[in-house]
Amino acid sequence: MTRTASIIFAVIMCISMLTTCASTRTSSGVSSASVGEFDLERKTVRLNNGIEMPILGLGTMTLFSEQAENSIYSALTTGVRLIDTANVYMNERAISRGIKRSGVSREEVFIITKLWPSDYEDAARAIDDTLVRLDVEYIDLLLLHQPFGNYVEGYKGMEIAVREGKVRSIGLSNFFEDRFSEIMSVATIPPAVLQIEYNPFVHQTEIREFIKPYGTVLNAWFPLGGRGNTQTMFNNEVIAAIAEAHGKTSAQVVLRWHLQTGSIAIPGSSNPNHIRENFSIFDFELTDEEMQRIKTLDRGQSSFDFRNLDGDPRWTTFTVPRDFNAQE
Repeated sequence: MTRTASIIFAVIMCISMLTTCASTRTSSGVSSASVGEFDLERKTVRLNNGIEMPILGLGTMTLFSEQAENSIYSALTTGVRLIDTANVYMNERAISRGIKRSGVSREEVFIITKLWPSDYEDAARAIDDTLVRLDVEYIDLLLLHQPFGNYVEGYKGMEIAVREGKVRSIGLSNFFEDRFSEIMSVATIPPAVLQIEYNPFVHQTEIREFIKPYGTVLNAWFPLGGRGNTQTMFNNEVIAAIAEAHGKTSAQVVLRWHLQTGSIAIPGSSNPNHIRENFSIFDFELTDEEMQRIKTLDRGQSSFDFRNLDGDPRWTTFTVPRDFNAQE
């Protein structure tokens, strides 16, 4: 490890220890949870900057305009307080309308959004545009969406936004060990969250262990399988049997598994009944034996490969300029 890397790592560890010993005040009280520890009673996790983040929310990748607005309204009125979006989803304005319509105060809603690679080199402008589309004064968690383009410059831009009060927490999406390490070689703020594909079929053991020393929390996309795997997962005999034993649905078992493995889950849905179902997972617990049975389901193969990216054609396609303001 180089001298610079050693100094950075030492700073990170000091931050982690300080925030572990501190407590975070919220409108509903004080949490004494350690960094990265899930508080299932409060439904939150303590990030490495001391901020509390909800551990179960709503993903909005395939939701547009009125559908996105309605889903946000349903989620927030159900009790969900975590909303995940991205510039490239083209629904940030609709999400803003859904939040306002719900009557839930801005301070109660934790908003994740993501910068697309085409905007990394002009992150300041991209962040300001995002704030306007969401119609908020700050973003709770901002991620670099993909490990393409000038992601180092993009990360530096996010750090500036934190210092300016425009962003509260920052992190990465779809970054693995090599590019995560590259970010850490220049970072002054360690990633609070890493968002990657993670579910009972894709356990991502190596990267989960890799991020622990930084206090970085895992956030799962495709938490219920995604891309044709959802019904396969729901009908899996192990998951179905566990669901029957608890009087729960397969979706509820999978989402409960996420929380018990320390993974923030953001299942997407436009169905109010499914949204309510997904959030009703705090009244049961999977046993150690059930967790072990689910552990055997790992297939070790992701839907998208974000390792060994040198020469990947997505370098070009993901960095083509796009107008994210062209949304309803």
